[in-house]
Amino acid sequence: MLAAGVPESARPPVTLLATSDEETGSATSRPVIDALARASAAALVLEPAIPGGALKTARKGVGEFEVRAHGVAAHAGADPSAGASAVHELARQVAAMTALADPAAGLSVNVGVIEGGTRSNVVAELARAWVDVRVSGGADGARIEAALNALRPLDPRVRLEVSGGINRPPMERSPGVAALFALARDVARSWGEHLTEGATGGASDGNFTAALGVPTLDGLGGVGDGPHALHEHVIVDVLPRRAALLAGLLARAGTDLR
Repeated sequence: MLAAGVPESARPPVTLLATSDEETGSATSRPVIDALARASAAALVLEPAIPGGALKTARKGVGEFEVRAHGVAAHAGADPSAGASAVHELARQVAAMTALADPAAGLSVNVGVIEGGTRSNVVAELARAWVDVRVSGGADGARIEAALNALRPLDPRVRLEVSGGINRPPMERSPGVAALFALARDVARSWGEHLTEGATGGASDGNFTAALGVPTLDGLGGVGDGPHALHEHVIVDVLPRRAALLAGLLARAGTDLR
């Protein structure tokens, strides 16, 4: 703040929160995030930028579900008709679940992990699938939860069990988010940089702060590419400009957001 030339009287109080459980759902940090957000004029999230440097003014909400199929075990060679395969039933349910996706509306359904059965010569008694859901709007979350909980087995001898739900609301581009981005754009413009914004299907703890009505600006961290991929990287040479952007935004926030 001193480097930004901001007088002490205009410096806003800043709280830095670093969490370690965001990738696993923020189960333990969520109460702290919510409490600090309610006491703040804005939330600035240091997640990586969209490739190319754009800030994130909208994010999808996230749902995590587990679908279990409980079948009837039997010998696959001697008496297969006595069994009811949980694996076969789950395969049919995967097709039903992925059919719920609506890419045009920003709704995606990904069955990311499947496990089941014990041996190839045994009709499987149990099979499980873990499902990732992404939604662009709050109403979509309620609809997909209802649809997944309404799944019914095609084989009446198999029982389905669905658990989980939407655990991270969407970060929607509210007027407060737009105003915060406008401040950041003005800061970048002061040294000749054209700053852009965008939406992403990934989520962050900024989803929580935005859902509370707190103006939230995300993607203020490093610029790079390849999230969760083998080529994931950050461009080191750009980091000083991102630090300057954050400093300038804090300086402006001290007066513009009061």
